[in-house]
Amino acid sequence: MSMKERLSGIWLMAMTLLSLCAYTVFFVAQMWLNVLYAAYLSLALLQVAALILYMWGPEKLTFKPLKILYRLLYASSLFVLPSFIFIFMGLISQYHVRIPESIDAVSMASEDILPGEKTTIYNTGTVYVIFPEYSGIELACGDRPSKSDRSITWCSGAAFQHTVSLGFTQENVEGDHAVAGALYESPYNKDGFAAVTFADGRFAFEFDNATEAVKRAAEAGGYGFMQFGLIHDGETVMSFDRPRARCYRTLAELNGNICIIDSVNMLHFDEFMEELHRIGVTNAVYMDMGAGWNYSWYRNAKDKVVTLFGLPVPWSHNWVVFRK
Repeated sequence: MSMKERLSGIWLMAMTLLSLCAYTVFFVAQMWLNVLYAAYLSLALLQVAALILYMWGPEKLTFKPLKILYRLLYASSLFVLPSFIFIFMGLISQYHVRIPESIDAVSMASEDILPGEKTTIYNTGTVYVIFPEYSGIELACGDRPSKSDRSITWCSGAAFQHTVSLGFTQENVEGDHAVAGALYESPYNKDGFAAVTFADGRFAFEFDNATEAVKRAAEAGGYGFMQFGLIHDGETVMSFDRPRARCYRTLAELNGNICIIDSVNMLHFDEFMEELHRIGVTNAVYMDMGAGWNYSWYRNAKDKVVTLFGLPVPWSHNWVVFRK
């Protein structure tokens, strides 16, 4: 056996193991982009088939279509590395970075968790409660807000999008939404949606008539969007069953102030909800924290940008932005 043939065998064995590993990680981590399940499984099966043909002996493939098939299977191994990198980056994006500048609130009374003059963050041991410094809250659509914009103190994903698309259209944003007084009606409103609006210098959560709330915000020249309602007047209004631990986020009202609440570590949804109730969250909407969609950053009191989840996906096209 020549050196070239030996290296080919080593390459195929390595890519077969890596493709099986990638599929297993994708399946176990439940990264919830279902169209990729079949793609990763198919890629793994192609590598297994290529390895079997190699072990049987490519020189024995006298039938021309089989030779072509072997070459195609061998060529498919070139997709294994980028696929594994995508899985790896998606997996690590599930983990929240530590915020060492946060205030220890493990033993703090809930009523003392309040905003400060600058962006203020509390760590209850289970969740981070983030009060961005702001004078206005916006829904940004289309172009991702820039970290160089020093007026922005918080940026994260906002509304769901109906399809995975590289191009942006307002119709792809699920739920009616308002941007600087412009109203965009959506064909994808869901019964469980609540609205978060900001107009006339005030924020509001609306659970009973989200559509009218967004219209009023638009008429006032403001902003608003819809997301699944989580907590209304201190009561859970969302039934959400997740079979595994992950990081969660909510846009919430606590002690009369709007804030973002992130889990410190990966945890189960019921644990996250228990902590929200323990600290006295009044109103809250669910903010998706899937891989890539959890892209978020804030500007701290020293005017430095701190990235919490730094892996944006090119098909994410709307964000909630706090401006000072």
